[in-house]
Amino acid sequence: MSTATKSAWFVESSPQIGKLFEEFYEGCKEQGVLDKKTKELLMAALACVFRCPHCVEEHIQGALEAGASREEVTEALLIAAVEGAGTQLAWNKETFMKYLSP
Repeated sequence: MSTATKSAWFVESSPQIGKLFEEFYEGCKEQGVLDKKTKELLMAALACVFRCPHCVEEHIQGALEAGASREEVTEALLIAAVEGAGTQLAWNKETFMKYLSP
């Protein structure tokens, strides 16, 4: 979400709140307790789970630029995939067990 280019559609449509969101997003990417590589790996994994192709591409590139190896990015994406699959089995387990358990 680069501020050097044209403003994001949500900033143009809702400047006050859109700009706050954009600042929050950029602030989260800055150095903090987690280093940039870790943040980019997390953001790539979450983007995969939430199925945002633009964000996935941005954060895979960001992770690689921050020093992540292809293997590290792949492992982060696989961990996101297994957690996503696991949540599908657990999110409504009471109903599943009620009707599907022997």
